[in-house]
This record gives sequence, C-alpha cells and structure tokens, in this order.
Amino acid sequence: MQPTLFPMTPKSSPPARPASQISRKALNEAQYEAVTTVSGPVLVIAGAGSGKTRTLVYRLAHLVEQGVPPEQILLLTFTRKAAQEMLHRASLLLDDSCRRVMGGTFHATANLLLRRYCRHLGYAANFTIIDPSDAEGIVNLLKSSLNLGGENKRFPSKRVVISILSKSVNKGLGIEELVEAEYGHFHDFADDLQTIALHYQRFKLEHSLMDYDDLLVNWRRILEEFPEVHAELANRFSHIMVDEYQDTNPIQAAIVRLMAAKHNNVMVVGDDSQSIYSFRGADFRNIMDFPNLFPATRLIRLEENYRSTQKILDLTNAIIEKAQEKYTKTLFTNITGGEKPVVYGARDEGAQARYVAEKIVALRKEGEPLDEIAVLFRSGFHSYKLELELTHRQIEFDKRGGLKLNELAHNKDVISYLRVVANPHDHLSWNRLLLQLDKVGPKTAQNILSRVKSADDPLAALKEYPAGKTWKEGLADLLEMLEALRQSGMSMGQMFERIMDYYEPIFERLYHDDYPRRRRDLDELGRVMGGYVELQSFLDDASLDPPQAGALEEDGGKRLVLSTIHSAKGLEWDTVFIINLAEGRFPSAQAVLPAHKEEERRLLYVAATRARKQLYLVYPQEVMSYDSSSAAGGPSPFLQELPHALTQSPAAPAWQSQSSAYGGGQEERPDYSIPPLKSASPASPSGSSSAPSIKLGNRVRHPFFGEGVVEKVVSPKSLEVLFARHGKKTLHLDYAKLELVQ
Repeated sequence: MQPTLFPMTPKSSPPARPASQISRKALNEAQYEAVTTVSGPVLVIAGAGSGKTRTLVYRLAHLVEQGVPPEQILLLTFTRKAAQEMLHRASLLLDDSCRRVMGGTFHATANLLLRRYCRHLGYAANFTIIDPSDAEGIVNLLKSSLNLGGENKRFPSKRVVISILSKSVNKGLGIEELVEAEYGHFHDFADDLQTIALHYQRFKLEHSLMDYDDLLVNWRRILEEFPEVHAELANRFSHIMVDEYQDTNPIQAAIVRLMAAKHNNVMVVGDDSQSIYSFRGADFRNIMDFPNLFPATRLIRLEENYRSTQKILDLTNAIIEKAQEKYTKTLFTNITGGEKPVVYGARDEGAQARYVAEKIVALRKEGEPLDEIAVLFRSGFHSYKLELELTHRQIEFDKRGGLKLNELAHNKDVISYLRVVANPHDHLSWNRLLLQLDKVGPKTAQNILSRVKSADDPLAALKEYPAGKTWKEGLADLLEMLEALRQSGMSMGQMFERIMDYYEPIFERLYHDDYPRRRRDLDELGRVMGGYVELQSFLDDASLDPPQAGALEEDGGKRLVLSTIHSAKGLEWDTVFIINLAEGRFPSAQAVLPAHKEEERRLLYVAATRARKQLYLVYPQEVMSYDSSSAAGGPSPFLQELPHALTQSPAAPAWQSQSSAYGGGQEERPDYSIPPLKSASPASPSGSSSAPSIKLGNRVRHPFFGEGVVEKVVSPKSLEVLFARHGKKTLHLDYAKLELVQ
C-alpha cells in the first residue's frame, strides 16, 4: 500500500545521532560511506554484484534512525518489486516506520502526485492511464479522421507512429528532428506525424487520458510551470534516493533536479557500465553529467563483488576497460576458486547449438540444477537454432518474454469495463465495449459516442440513446452490468464475477477458435483482481506494473533459462553461456555510430557479469544472412580485444567432425589477429579454381552492394568489404558471388 503523501508540513528533524553499529559491521568501507553520507549530492557508482540494494536499504534505515521523518524520504526505482523489497528489508533492520517512506517507480509516483495536482493541467483527478495498445487505437482513429495514410502503404503503421511520438518525448527531440535522425525513410511524412502528435495530445486531454510518457511529462510540467506546487513538493521531501540512475531519461533527470532544488540531498545509485536501454530513451549522459548537474557531488565507488569468481571478474574488467568514457572501477572479490571463462568457436550456428546443448547435458550430470544455467544472446532470433536443438533433446527451457496480462485482448476487454466505471469519460474503453455488441460497427460506435461524450454522466446518457432494434437489447444488458459495478459495497472479486456473467457469451463468440485456452488467462486475472481492495489501485497497477502472463502459475519443474541480455539485467546464474558472439552480430551490424558500439560493449559486460561460477563465450565461424549470399562470422571485435591469458579454449566435443574449419580435428579458438594473406581462398563468379585470388586491398563488385574494397581477411573463406553505399559487410566467398574489379 502506498504511503500517504499529505499533510505536507514536515516535522523538524531532531539532532543527528551516532551511526548504527549494525551498519558498520554489515557493510564494507565504501558501502558504509554511502550509507552515512546523508547531506548534499552523492553519486554511487555500483559495480555489478557490489551490493547496491543492500546499500540503499541500510541508508533508508540509517536516515530514519538519524531522525529524518520517513514521510520526508522519496525513493525512486524502476520496478515496484524493487521498492517494496527495499522498504521491507529496511523495516526489518529498524522498524515498521520505514514502510512510511514514499517508495515506488517514477511512473507510480507521478500517478500518485498527479491525482492531486493534475487539475492545474486541465485534467480530472480520475484520469485513465492508457497502455501502448490503447495509444495505437487512438492513432488509428486519428489517422482515419484526419485522412492520413489512406492507401499510401509507405505511411508508418500505428505502432511505428506511437514509437516515434514516445521517443520524441523521452529523448527530448522534436518530431522532425527525430524522424531525420532515426526514421529517415519517413521524411516525407514528418508534417503529418507532427499533425498526429498535436491531435493525439488534444484527444487525451479531452478524454482525460494519460499514457506512460504523459505521467513523467506532466510531473515535470507541474514542477516547472506552477511555482506553488514546486515549492510544496520540494519542501515535502528532504531526502531523495534514486536507484538505477543510468537508466533514467532526460525527463526523469530533470524531475530529480527539480524535486531536490531546495536542499540537494539527493543520492543516485547506478553503474555507467550497465547503461543499455537507450532504445527506451535512457540517456548515458545523465549519470556521466550528474556531477555537473549537482556541483560538489561526492563520488563513491562500490567495487567489491559478492557474486562472481575473480577469474570471471578479470574478464569483465577487461571488457569494460576499453570503453571510451566511463567511471574507472576495478571489480574484485574474496570468492576463491573457479575456472577461466571458456571461449569457443563453433563451425556454424548448428554446431554452436549442439555444443551448448552438450555442455548443458554434461553440467546436469555433474549436478548443476537446470534453473542455475542461462543462455544469453543479443537478439531474440539468435536462439532459434538452439531452441530446436534443446527441444530435440527434450531439455525444458523458459524463454524470457511474452505478453503481459493487460496486453491480452480478452483481459483488456474485462479491464475496459472497470475503466469506464472509474472514468465514465474514457472514450477509448467505451469504443472497445460498444464494438463487442452484435451488429455494432465502428461507424455506429462513433455516432453513439459523439452524442454522449459531452454528457456529465455518459452512462445515464446512453440509457436515453435511441438504440437500433438489432442491438438495443445488447446495449441494455451492457448498461445494466455497468450500473451494477457502480454500486458501492461490491468487492473486486465480486466485480470480476459480475463482469464474467455478462462477458462469457461475448467472450466465446469473439474468441471461438481458442476460448478454452484464453479462459485460463481470465481466471488468473480474476485471482489478481481479488488481491485488491480499491478499483483505482488495481487499474493503476495493471497499467503501470502489470504481472506477466503465467506469473501466478506453479512451475512444475526447474527449467533452463534462455534470455535476451536486456531481459537478464539484474539476474544471475551459476553458469552462463553467451552465444552468437560473432562479427556482425555482437555488436549488432546496426551499431554504426561510436555511441551505439559503446552501448553494445556495455551489453556484453552486463551479460558476462551475470555468471557466478562458469562463463562460456561462444560464436559461430559462419553465420548465413537472410539472403544466403553473405556471411558474418568469426569472433566479435570485443572478443578479439580480450587478453588470451584470461580465457581458455575447450577440447572438441565428441560429435565433432575430424575436418573442422581450423584443422586438427577440433574447433578451437583461432588466433584473433588478421590471418596472413595466403589464407585467402580463390574465388570467382564461376567458382573456377583458376580464377584470381581476392586479396586485401582489392576492389570487388557484389551483385547487390555494388563496388567495395577488401579491408580484412576474416577467415579462409570470408572477407570484410567496405562498400561505398552500404558500409562494411562480411561476405562468405562460397556464396557472395564477388567479382574482381580490374
């Protein structure tokens, strides 16, 4: 339950007392410094596995113990679970007064504040929070009403439009500027996108809707545009703490600065080496520029790692050492033993999958629990061959991802009934519910809503609406059910049951192909709803921090974890495999700018620091592209930078052919330097052995990429070619159909 924000007048703080002895005994020197530095701006650079959560927990307890009223402390995190865990652990250290700390995500805190202050911006206090799917629906309506797109198939889809609008907000860029920077192929539609953006904002305000971005934007607005509100909130919180600061976007950084304006008692904790979410709008510059934003910042480094062996840490230190810009730190540990990380070069993706599967089988025989093993990768499709191999061997795995409960269409239907009860002016939810009625189409639904949207009570106005004969009864049943939900005294569980009484026949009609399977999702949604006392609390949480589908189900067995690296951040396993560490795949071929490549380096660092005891870095020598005409392969440049002394190469697996790409009957890691020119294979369009060799510096022609220059010999059968219009490409000589340009 969220603590109460008000009354706003804080109590005066009593004199500081001596630091808790339990803190001194339970923390290392750097952690203790961070815990007990309570005045002025503090930047804590917390290396992976260095106990940042423990530090935040002890600092919370220490502040309260020193006499700071818990109501004056604001803790901002990126997940609700993290905030709840910190407040719980702090209460165990001290007492339950720690639970009165205002702790939650940026978005949840914004929601709580805006319920009180949104009137300044023209919003009603019962505004509805919409998710990306809802936003896409609004964009679809606007595109139609504004006659944009139409038959023009090049016009961006509703999903892309929402992505552009959201990135514009989170990155602080104008629509035109963003389109030029990231969506150049939509240059001709920049004006139309600006038009949609203006109407999208107007639509949300008129219907009392806010999307996720609006929560942050409007929090910043009330601080910037209304001095009395700013003063009230700046006085309200005397100490601010922010977790995972490297993941903040420019708006969140501005909010932190504004909230701390009166006292500058703000501590942010993060790791610049784990800043990997720029695609969501996170800005690496926030953590790097914090000392400039808050002069006289005290910088504290947490470098003692409590997770991994030193041999793994030596490798992760070497990965990040090459970063162009960083807060220098060297992770160390008192954990003894362990083996050097393994680097393995497989012949191709199939061989890579077999190697990883064989190692997993061997680890299981040695007693390693399956759920203590993870396979991480840069992009979701990188695991496809491995998934087939694991399925063939009947090794159960859990691939991280999937739709959340509030993203499933049938669950969104149920939530929409509740949303119009909480906010009768929620035009989007009304539209969804009306379209469920038999014989009601989009045009009819819009005609109905245009007649009642300005009514004080849309539900009462709909009762008077002259319904058509074919859908009059359906509308009456809908209104009867909604009226029942509005009656006081009904629990959340009872509300769900009443909705299902009405919705069941509609549900079976709309999803007739697979409604039995979907029914399990609805049952789970009902269980989630039953845990809430207040309707608005459920709706806020369903939008801001929805549970994963299947999250409440009992796991019948321990499973191997397959995960993208982005989804694995914050987690750890005894054994970690990182696969597809190949040229052109890690870093991604799309990472062209230096800043993008630096983020890819940090991504590898995050992946490697997930391992406690064993780490495997695996790559295929050959990776065929989508058109089978070119190949990316060989070790990633990041692997090539690593000192060989920090890693080991394994013996070939039993199934390996005696004629591997590197000879000797095993697929060992090759030398990472550029092979001598004599290793380049002859090649010609005809494949004739008498054709001239293609060598370093030759000009060549590709049927698609055009003319280029050979810049590197990657392996005996692959070259790196720089093309004037397409950049660097790694091409396989057996498939690329290269011609020498004489």
